[in-house]
Amino acid sequence: MKEQYTKIKNLLVSNKLLNFVNDELLCDTKISPEKFWDGFDKVVHELSPKNKELIQIREDLQKKIDTWHIKNRNNEFNLQKYKKFLKEINYLKEVGPDFKIKTTNVDKEITSIAGPQLVVPIMNERYALNAANARWMSLYDSLYGTDVIKQSEDNISERYDPLRGEMVIKYGRDFLEKQFPLENLKWHNITGFKINDNSLFVLKDDVEVSLKNKNKFIGYRGEVSNPSAIILKNNNLHIEILIDPKAFSAQQDRANISDIIVEAAVSTICDNEDSVAAVDAEDKVICYRNWLGLMKGNLRSTFVKNGKTYERKLNPDRSYISKDGQGLKLHGRSLLLVRNVGHLMTNPSIILKDGSKIPEGIMDAFITSAACLHDIDKKGNSRSGSIYIVKPKMHGPDETSFTDLIFTKVEEVLELEKYTCKIGIMDEERRTSSNLKECIRTLENRVFFINTGFLDRTGDEIHTSMEAGPMIKKSDMKSSKWIVAYENNNVDIGLQCGLSGKAQIGKGMWAMPDKMKDMLEQKTGHLNAGANCAWVPSPTAAALHALHYHEINIFEKQKKLQSREKVKLDDLLTIPIADRPNWSVEEINSEISNSSQTLLGYVVRWIDQGVGCSKVPDINNIGLMEDRATLRISSQHIANWIHHGICTSEQVLEIMKKMANIVDEQNKDDKLYQKMAPNFDKSIAFKAACDLVFLGRSQPSGYTEPLLHLNRLIKKN
Repeated sequence: MKEQYTKIKNLLVSNKLLNFVNDELLCDTKISPEKFWDGFDKVVHELSPKNKELIQIREDLQKKIDTWHIKNRNNEFNLQKYKKFLKEINYLKEVGPDFKIKTTNVDKEITSIAGPQLVVPIMNERYALNAANARWMSLYDSLYGTDVIKQSEDNISERYDPLRGEMVIKYGRDFLEKQFPLENLKWHNITGFKINDNSLFVLKDDVEVSLKNKNKFIGYRGEVSNPSAIILKNNNLHIEILIDPKAFSAQQDRANISDIIVEAAVSTICDNEDSVAAVDAEDKVICYRNWLGLMKGNLRSTFVKNGKTYERKLNPDRSYISKDGQGLKLHGRSLLLVRNVGHLMTNPSIILKDGSKIPEGIMDAFITSAACLHDIDKKGNSRSGSIYIVKPKMHGPDETSFTDLIFTKVEEVLELEKYTCKIGIMDEERRTSSNLKECIRTLENRVFFINTGFLDRTGDEIHTSMEAGPMIKKSDMKSSKWIVAYENNNVDIGLQCGLSGKAQIGKGMWAMPDKMKDMLEQKTGHLNAGANCAWVPSPTAAALHALHYHEINIFEKQKKLQSREKVKLDDLLTIPIADRPNWSVEEINSEISNSSQTLLGYVVRWIDQGVGCSKVPDINNIGLMEDRATLRISSQHIANWIHHGICTSEQVLEIMKKMANIVDEQNKDDKLYQKMAPNFDKSIAFKAACDLVFLGRSQPSGYTEPLLHLNRLIKKN
């Protein structure tokens, strides 16, 4: 259906968006629609030309880099000459003097509580509520329902498995034994609890013992002689031991412990970017309305499961009695951050006076911030009165500076105190990594978060150096010199700029939601690398990853890391090209098949169903969380190999068709799924996937959004 617009000032605004802003977003705020649109109109027309200029600079720099590589292709690569060239074209900036960030009014979930971070597509209200409520999660459920506890039967049964239940209880006791040890007693042998004289006593029959560290006892619920819950704290993270002799889960437990509740997703990024498929006003309003509901605290989701109707809403705060007998409340929900889109994309929701579409990042900035007006006074989310914006895909200090300008204007129009809007820097583009210190400097009063994103960063690495030569295999990227330097540099610069204790230093996603045992074994690597938050794909994963933050005191770890040898820029700029590759046809086809299969599996849902993030089975039927970042690396990698003759376009197309058949088979039980094969010419999704590869070299920075949005709009219409 054709979009209907209304003229407001110098803007043509989609009626769907206009009605949402006037009737919902600004209702009960100090900002009238007249004031909003007047200020918005002026700012958008002031900032849009600058936005276009920055995108043009990206293209100009890329052309110069391409030309340099082509000109020097027959010479041995000289890193020093390359670095000198990057400085001459203003790609590499001069590094200024040391400084410390000045961000203030930041919530403790950012400054002093290290823990898991969820990223959730804001387009799905049920997922968003689940993520917000994942601040507190059942450890027992998270263990019982995953592969962390080995299945005790050959055939998985839907009935309760008592042996598995015993193993869950043992795992919980082992955790308590390790992090909350008792004086002269093992947690495995306890029979009860009582509170006396502001202290916790753990019982074995008539014997009473204390925690070795009594300060870890925070409070309780119920009667002092018979508490129903015990609250403990370690490394600033809480756990709650539930005691309920009537509960089914307590029947196997001598101490009547029915569950251990862990503080899990300390913060959550509500995502308007890589994990959603929002291409027009209809889609954007869904995203904005869900974010508004979270900020108002009244978001609801009703759904039917197994014939029963359920309702999701935000959890209340958790109440206890402190150990000195006073009332005690702990925040019941994850601290919510909102990810806007980057500077590249425009959106048809609003048309400017020159007939162009609005830069979507500017629209996101105003509307997501305006939603937070509802939270500023009641402090249901941020108790410090801040707005947390995660800003992705910025290229270098000029673009981070522009983000500072955008939010300065947002604060003026919305009558917010300066620096109310805090900014998270996604270090996922090569020009940002190479100039990270200067990027942080431009946002020194706003920055609350920096992180690394392996997939987007690799996609940009490939695209930036497309003309340098054929890239190494995707599986070899993680051990390459540049990426080790990239991951360490992010932490080094963050610590050097004073982020420890003031802001988050984050690491990327665990992409295999069904492989929780592996996650528990491997994801401590992110903590040992110095990250005080790391991304997880589900509330269950957050509960299990939280155990790592009990093991490792991140802030002590960060102190130690400050003394290590700093990353060399030369290592960061080492291009991961394959030196005279002698791969067999089988190896090449296998690499292309893997990339093509996951690429198609993601694109077909994005284009046909508007699903921006989903668990896509890979070629071995292992479910992987896929979003646009995974798509970017796969499409750019194949494009690079075609360009350098590792494979041919015809070879890739044949593999794409073969993989489309596999993806169709993997989705055969999805009633909404539309097959790509055998009528490939009629499948918009298949065409879009092919374009991402065969037109990959010409896509801005290798981004997938322009082609995805174009084809999704065609599909919708």
